[in-house]
Amino acid sequence: MTDMMMDEFWNRAEKITAGMLSAADAPPRPMAHQVSKDDKALWFITAQGTDIADAARAGSKAQHILACAHGQLYAAIDGRLSVEANNEKLDELWSPMAAIWFDDGREDADICLVRFTPEKAEIWATDGKPRALYELAKAAVTDETPDLGDHAKLRF
Repeated sequence: MTDMMMDEFWNRAEKITAGMLSAADAPPRPMAHQVSKDDKALWFITAQGTDIADAARAGSKAQHILACAHGQLYAAIDGRLSVEANNEKLDELWSPMAAIWFDDGREDADICLVRFTPEKAEIWATDGKPRALYELAKAAVTDETPDLGDHAKLRF
């Protein structure tokens, strides 16, 4: 079950474009992530001098929260941040959306590539809104607990 849920986590997290990232001295903020199953990591592009970049430079523990009905995943992911000086990875992750935040585009000296390495997560993988509505209606009629999907605690 855990291996299957681990695969579900990575597959569904790829469909979600952003979550709330927080770390020590960095309150939760919306951040776009990119999933890399091969690296077993979530990647962020931010600017040097932000509290997220500073937390990553310090190797801080962090949490990334995902809540997306479209992606059918709700997750609280605990892990550690680090700054990566990896131009090849940055080229792989770079997008027009990232370019919006930097005056000099991909060549901007302010770019900071942050790796979030998950250590553990609690996830809820749902079957989507139609299934949830059916389960809730059925529960109202039968007094049974609705089956809204799978729940797991993962260790990476």
